Amino acid sequence: MNKPVLSLEEVSVSFGSKDPIAVTDRVSFEIFPGEFFALVGESGCGKSVTAMSILRLLPTPSAKIISGRIYFENQDLRTLSDAEIRRVRGSSISCIFQEPMQALNPVIPIGKQLLEVLRFEKKEAAMERIKKYLKLAGLSDIDRIWKAYPHEMSGGMLQRICIVMALLPSPSLIIADEPTTALDVTVQAQVMDILKRLAQESNTAVLLITHNMGLVAQYAARVGVMYAGRLVEMGPVDQVIDSPTHPYTEGLLAAIPEGHTGVQSITSIPGNVPDPKDFVEGCRFGNRCPFYTPSCNAYPPKQGDEKHYAFCIRKSN
Repeated sequence: MNKPVLSLEEVSVSFGSKDPIAVTDRVSFEIFPGEFFALVGESGCGKSVTAMSILRLLPTPSAKIISGRIYFENQDLRTLSDAEIRRVRGSSISCIFQEPMQALNPVIPIGKQLLEVLRFEKKEAAMERIKKYLKLAGLSDIDRIWKAYPHEMSGGMLQRICIVMALLPSPSLIIADEPTTALDVTVQAQVMDILKRLAQESNTAVLLITHNMGLVAQYAARVGVMYAGRLVEMGPVDQVIDSPTHPYTEGLLAAIPEGHTGVQSITSIPGNVPDPKDFVEGCRFGNRCPFYTPSCNAYPPKQGDEKHYAFCIRKSN
């Protein structure tokens, strides 16, 4: 098997300078070259915090990685100096954010912003490469787009430009943090198709952060399910969807509407994700879980195999 391009080992993040509170707890996963890996869960589960910890983009000094290692291409990103991590950001690891209008400078033309990514290359060669990627992203009338400002284009066009911007430096990893939240369903599918196709062509790994299980089912190869700062289930997408092991994963899948198959009731998960200050050592899903027993007050055991596993006591015996 190929070596992972990114490997998180027992990473925990805390917020707060005076009385720090751990918001993620011992998160571990790997992403391989060319792989589309998804982190899924409700808002507040720690997905974005985990993603931003990779590039040390968490707000300082309040946020801090308190334990674990983050290996990227055989180097621990936690040990890099500020100058060294800046060389990784945007070149070896790129990001695509959920609101493209905020990701682009509103007073600089699109072409100039794209050229900044390749500012160390000859301008003619850089322009040729950029226009090639814009066409591959399904954009036409490139000359007009080159001179346009962000407010002159639709959200779908802007997100495609952000994808191009992320791919231009030929990164090894792209972190896509809910990249389709602001888009309608049709444009959402188009943008995801483009991202997956271009990433596969360049053998770029993608970390997709989302709460949309439909996107995960359609585009990801493996998925990690997060709840209350912990990774509760991990495995190949088809196995996790067809045979979920953790009750939280079952709840997420039961909440997906399936209008195309006729009228079907949607089962919601009662309650809410707990506040980090209320996190417990045992199973954090216990107060919302229909299978809760007093045994759940202990730290949940890992069960399953190396490909598909979960942290739950229900099927561990």
